[in-house]
Amino acid sequence: MSAFRTLDQVDVKGKRVLVRVDLNVPMDSGKVTDATRIERIAPTITEIADKGGKVILLAHFGRPKGRDPKDSLKPVAAAVADIIKRPVAFAEDCIGDVAKAAIDKMQPGEILCLENTRFYKEEEKSDPSFVEKLAALGDIYVNDAFSAAHRAHASTEGLGHKLPAYAGRTMQAEVEALSKALEHPQRPVAAVAGGAKVSTKLDLLGNLLDKVDVLIIGGAMANTFLLAQGKSVGKSLVEQDLLPTAREIMAKAKAKGREIVLPVDVVVAKEFRAHAPSRVVDVEHVAADEMILDIGPRSVEHVISVLARSKTLVWNGPFGAFEMEPFDNGTVAVAEAAAELTQAGKIISVAGGGDTVAALNVAGAAGRFSYVSTAGGAFLEWLEGKSLPGVEILRAK
Repeated sequence: MSAFRTLDQVDVKGKRVLVRVDLNVPMDSGKVTDATRIERIAPTITEIADKGGKVILLAHFGRPKGRDPKDSLKPVAAAVADIIKRPVAFAEDCIGDVAKAAIDKMQPGEILCLENTRFYKEEEKSDPSFVEKLAALGDIYVNDAFSAAHRAHASTEGLGHKLPAYAGRTMQAEVEALSKALEHPQRPVAAVAGGAKVSTKLDLLGNLLDKVDVLIIGGAMANTFLLAQGKSVGKSLVEQDLLPTAREIMAKAKAKGREIVLPVDVVVAKEFRAHAPSRVVDVEHVAADEMILDIGPRSVEHVISVLARSKTLVWNGPFGAFEMEPFDNGTVAVAEAAAELTQAGKIISVAGGGDTVAALNVAGAAGRFSYVSTAGGAFLEWLEGKSLPGVEILRAK
């Protein structure tokens, strides 16, 4: 990742360091219910503090329309303190006199969290005067929020034009992992593209066909491809208007010599609910009143055999309705196999996207992948081959 400026290239001692982090964590009655994102940024915070920098955290929370107490970062700041085992002060504003006074009181090595940047509508517009007000509070800018890097907001990108900008450790790890998987991968590369809709993943499928050797299509997306091949999918979720597109994608794959893997057998049920009576059928024999809710055992075996001859795996989206038993079996079995191949050093596995992370957690496999991205939109846009403003601003000029 030599093209990026990282914490290795800056002396933070005695400096006011504005650190953009992702604190948009799930909360329930004032308590953080999943602290993964906080755990990820802990190393950056403690490293800067230990080197004598003043750590000033900038983050957004929710989608407030103006100042709204329920979207305050105050309880989140308390959760950060719990996790990093150090005091974290809080300022009731992210710009102006309140923020400045709190920063002026800081000693080197102390940590302060500023209030939600999105309490100002200028944040999302990256308004120049708002960027100036933020920049006035710091000497150095560190971006450690890859998950917000696809947005060109004041605190995610604007600050990089005003202050010396560096990647935090999480940002660095994320970009390194993704580069390893798609920019300079060990081949063959397999990609799993799952989820409900082809329409939301068109850019993804197009870019992956350029980058990977095998494209494994799962989830309800696969139904549209099966139907495009003339197979009956009963009353499964399907996108009729995208049948020509699916055919085009298959033709493009063929022309490029890429392999597309679709289910050969499926688990079907007559209704969409957990533990609905189900059966396994090959894809030629789905009845008119049945819907496809998962891939079948032969498909699982086939996908695993593809992974066994791959060196790199990129995964976005589940194979079936994994949130309902027993329709999580396909996703869990493939995740388990990918985790084992990773642990055996046979494959580099990178996964991301909300559903994917949830599915890998259900499978108990997330901890055994090479890298699991907690970023939804940013991970997807990276896979789509788009450049992310929050990452670009950190490139060495």
